[in-house]
Amino acid sequence: MLPFDGAISRFHEKDAPKSVREAIDEGDKDDILDRSYPYKEQMKSKDYDRQMDDLQIELVKMQAWARDSGARIALVFEGRDAAGKGGTIERFRMNLNPRGARVVALSKPSDTEATQWYFQRYIQHLPAAGEIVFFDRSWYNRGVVEHVFGFCDDAQREHFFAQVPDFEKMLVEEGIHLFKIWLNVGRAEQLRRFLQRESDPLKQWKLSRIDVEGLAKWEAYSDAIQETLRRSHTPEAPWTVIRSDDKKRARLAAIRHVLHRLDYARKDPKALGDEDTRITGGPEIWAA
Repeated sequence: MLPFDGAISRFHEKDAPKSVREAIDEGDKDDILDRSYPYKEQMKSKDYDRQMDDLQIELVKMQAWARDSGARIALVFEGRDAAGKGGTIERFRMNLNPRGARVVALSKPSDTEATQWYFQRYIQHLPAAGEIVFFDRSWYNRGVVEHVFGFCDDAQREHFFAQVPDFEKMLVEEGIHLFKIWLNVGRAEQLRRFLQRESDPLKQWKLSRIDVEGLAKWEAYSDAIQETLRRSHTPEAPWTVIRSDDKKRARLAAIRHVLHRLDYARKDPKALGDEDTRITGGPEIWAA
């Protein structure tokens, strides 16, 4: 039995834009469905594995440096559902000591948390000395998901935007290495990933009612994302946008971006390689 009574399949068959449906139905499994993406096919596994192996060694070096130096590193991962946040975080942590590299993925606020300062429940999860913390979604729920689904009112959202630049500036001034990564996936690719999850018993748990209802809210999400990137992209805490229609390239890009910006011991520039600026940049490369 399909989750949510096959609502994702029904959306694909009946409600998805014709261009999206055709892209999915006509594309091969290795094809990139978004024509604006700078590559036509997904990265070959052989090239990906070789580069990822090199980056894994650099990540281990980076964690050792963080532990020895007391560095505090916080990585915020945001993006539409199925953009690849969890998979990217998993690749960051593949060979790291989990005691010093933890994931924060908070559920909806409790009744008590709902009465607190909005940022309060996130503060307790910030990294201590030597720690790397991965936020799988973050305080930016208020900028996008809560707004799209009406979980906050306009006044609460405006208050959030008024405070978030100073909040993040304080984190950076406190000495925390803060990275904000927005993974951006095209509409056809997102739906293709949802369909794959729907049909895979081992991945159906990843789907939620929000995912299903969000399929019809693409434009509302786009508007909220654009506004969020514009209003929270600051010199102290800039956004890095990574186009994630190809999961392999996106994972490599995210790891490279972080490692290039940390001055850890025994860094090997050759192993790191250059950043792919065709899919990595600021909010200006975000595509609806």
